[in-house]
Amino acid sequence: MIGRALTAVLCLTAGALASGPAAAQQYPERTVTIIVPFPPGGVADQTARPLAAVMEKLFKQPVVISNRSGAGGAVGMAAAANAKADGYTLLMALSSISIIPEADKLFGRPPAYELKQLTPIALFSADPTVLVVPADSPWKSVKDLVEDAKKRPNAIAYSSSGIYGTLHMAMAMFTNAAGIEMRHVPTTGGGPALTQLLGGHVQALASGPGPVLPHIKAGKLRALANWGSERLKALPDVPTFKELGYKDVEFYIWAGLYAPVGVPEPVMKVLREAARKAAADPEFKATMEKLETPIVYMDAPEFAKFAEQDAKRMAEAVKRVGRIEQK
Repeated sequence: MIGRALTAVLCLTAGALASGPAAAQQYPERTVTIIVPFPPGGVADQTARPLAAVMEKLFKQPVVISNRSGAGGAVGMAAAANAKADGYTLLMALSSISIIPEADKLFGRPPAYELKQLTPIALFSADPTVLVVPADSPWKSVKDLVEDAKKRPNAIAYSSSGIYGTLHMAMAMFTNAAGIEMRHVPTTGGGPALTQLLGGHVQALASGPGPVLPHIKAGKLRALANWGSERLKALPDVPTFKELGYKDVEFYIWAGLYAPVGVPEPVMKVLREAARKAAADPEFKATMEKLETPIVYMDAPEFAKFAEQDAKRMAEAVKRVGRIEQK
């Protein structure tokens, strides 16, 4: 009887050890999925795909992208937040990760997810959004656009990545500060929002620089301003909103990798190291350079502080903009 009990205890102990550090040393043993909460073509997707390619080489296991769009990114972010915390489901999030829960609070509805359900792994980029219009539009400056919008409330339309999504929030901050009304046409992500603009269905868009720079260079789009604290190297002639006198119109579209809270520390260590190596990988750097998106790498502790500060700024911005009802 004692022998059987001792055997059972030893088996349980061995199982516990196998599920701890020893099991983590084997990570990953199968496919790792990176959820992108937007369709292909936007900043999150453009960052996640080259990252997945490098991580696949490092892990010697498949690393696949799962585009799960909807509700301004809330669908995909909630899926990641509620995934099993084993390191096999990750999230490539944008700055809207902190906006969606604040919008839920504003409307008094149950949150799709909470920030405390996700833990940062690494930041890869942080660019200000850029205001673009068709190159053949009559607006040569922000002043031109504002003056026209004041004469014709809700006549000028802009697309976005979804209600309270990254691109919507940037435009809402601008229109609120300018005292103008523009018609909002939400889509499921940055790629479809850009397609709406290029197809002539809307007349303006706030976008990360990467997706729109090729179209600016091709003469299809015109950049009027950016939401950063300084001018972009890729667009040195385009002023910031700050330069134009808009004090509280500052917004950055950053891309960072997250995991559900509770992933074992040894697995997190593997993920952080893979992210660090990926950020320095020549192929990843070359892809980001083609997009003219500078790599702004931060490891988990530094990224956590950065995200916390940005979340506070976004919470204030959401309160300032207020409830936005989609008509």
